[in-house]
Amino acid sequence: MLKDFFLNEVKNAISKAIADNKLGQMGENDSYNLMIEKPKNPDFGDFAVNVSSLARVAKMAPPMIANTIVENISKENYSVSVVGGFINFKIENSLLANAIAEIIEKGENYGKPEGVATEKILLEYVSANPTGPFHIGHGRWAAMGSALANLLKFYGHEVYQEFYINDAGSQIQKLGNSLKIRVKQELGENIDFPTDEIERKNYYPGDYLIPVAKKFLENHKEVKSAQDVDAIDLRVYCDFAKAEMEACQKALLEDFRVHFDRFYSELDLHNSGKVEESYKELMSKSMLYEQDGAMWFKSSEFGDDQDRVIKKADGSNTYLTADIAYHIDKLRRGYDRLINIWGADHHGYVARVKASIEALGYDPNKLEVLLGQLVNLVINGEEVRMGKRKNMVTLDDLIEEVGIDATRYWMEMRNIDMTLDFDIELAKRSTDENPVFYVQYAYARVCSILRNAISEKLNPETGEKSPAPMSESEIDDLIKNFNKNLILKTADTAKSLILKLEEFKSVIVLSAQNRTVYTICRYVQELAAEFHSFYNSNRVICDDKDLMKSRLALMVAIKTTLKNALDILAVSAPERM
Repeated sequence: MLKDFFLNEVKNAISKAIADNKLGQMGENDSYNLMIEKPKNPDFGDFAVNVSSLARVAKMAPPMIANTIVENISKENYSVSVVGGFINFKIENSLLANAIAEIIEKGENYGKPEGVATEKILLEYVSANPTGPFHIGHGRWAAMGSALANLLKFYGHEVYQEFYINDAGSQIQKLGNSLKIRVKQELGENIDFPTDEIERKNYYPGDYLIPVAKKFLENHKEVKSAQDVDAIDLRVYCDFAKAEMEACQKALLEDFRVHFDRFYSELDLHNSGKVEESYKELMSKSMLYEQDGAMWFKSSEFGDDQDRVIKKADGSNTYLTADIAYHIDKLRRGYDRLINIWGADHHGYVARVKASIEALGYDPNKLEVLLGQLVNLVINGEEVRMGKRKNMVTLDDLIEEVGIDATRYWMEMRNIDMTLDFDIELAKRSTDENPVFYVQYAYARVCSILRNAISEKLNPETGEKSPAPMSESEIDDLIKNFNKNLILKTADTAKSLILKLEEFKSVIVLSAQNRTVYTICRYVQELAAEFHSFYNSNRVICDDKDLMKSRLALMVAIKTTLKNALDILAVSAPERM
């Protein structure tokens, strides 16, 4: 990566200058932090490092520090200049040619870092109750989580994706009772859900259970009346509704390009004895105490703001009890890192789970929690409210309205800790204002250029055909036996574009390390803008064959980089639009 290369050049030069006693009072044990950036004025160079911060330690003026450092820099394939405390680097075209050669050589592997420390990661996300369709908030976690998994895998990590099914609480009984009412309605019974707001919270009155009720009656033809409905154990309704909801959720996730390695049932966790085992282990370590008939976990001893109840006075477990067992089970399965995506309303939950991990003898820093804000769905300028117990805007509805690509991209293009305003009308537009269209159109335009390079041209006035500018075999040879010197023909006019292509490598590293997906979206939008700008000013298919080959190689590099990035986002790369 060029940024790292130049930053390391500066750091190595600083070490040499210190060894030669040329950086004033600065010693080899003095710490410092330098950043590399693009100069605001491109005439100064392509990259710049501000070394003014060293003045405090070196007791020298920033320009003197910069000039001293530059004396120890090799300046091979690039030039160096000093402006104040800035060291500016201007790269030569040979480095640009090397960048394109690397992309063409590595293809689908371009951007994957080498020699980095990798981990075995368990990534848990979505983890919704199996009580209804996904709302659009779930869609954001699904898109962000799966894209993050793709990113971490691309980086080199081993990633296992898990969905924790919350199927052990009272919500399943509520679901069963709700299905029971819908079944009675299908049989013509004059019955409805309570109108009282408090009572209504004990049910799921959404219309999505109506087809489930119809299917239940198809599978239970012996049920003919309300009396028959009441004669069936509630557990039957609970199990049937849960199974239908899980099947619905899993099918939608697959359609949405979200692939979990395991759906982990909370009920199975309880039945396995692991919840009780964790409880007893905390007890054996004197991490629990009784108060007001309940059992409390001493989480405040491990950074939580207060102790937490894990067994109520009636003997039932709290949600935390199962979560403790689940996270310990994750660690005992041998993962180096646990990454959870939770809603921002779970902020206070992080400390207590980490406390339990530490209390049971594990490293709490192995758990990372990404807290995400919700989605505001905007239709015709108005925000649409969501909720299972009210009119619901489901993820399924949204995908049907704007498509999978637009839904995924919009869900991914903002940082997870920011509330997302999802503008449906804008997401549907086939204009440059719609970011996903803008990026996909760039990819399709590159593909069109490559097709036109090997296609006969038809004169619309005479009907005569002229030969294709190049043959398929020539294009294949251009890629397989790429001569990087070709790029020198177009390096000057394509410099900004090539530097943006080269930047992909550092974007991958920083995005993976910071667990950010939106930075990939921002990158492809910037790359698309660079390409459109280049295309509008330069003819790719032209009479100068060497120049044409040079620019076609550039098109291959753009296509490769965009495809690699869009694959991480799980957004399609259409060759025609």
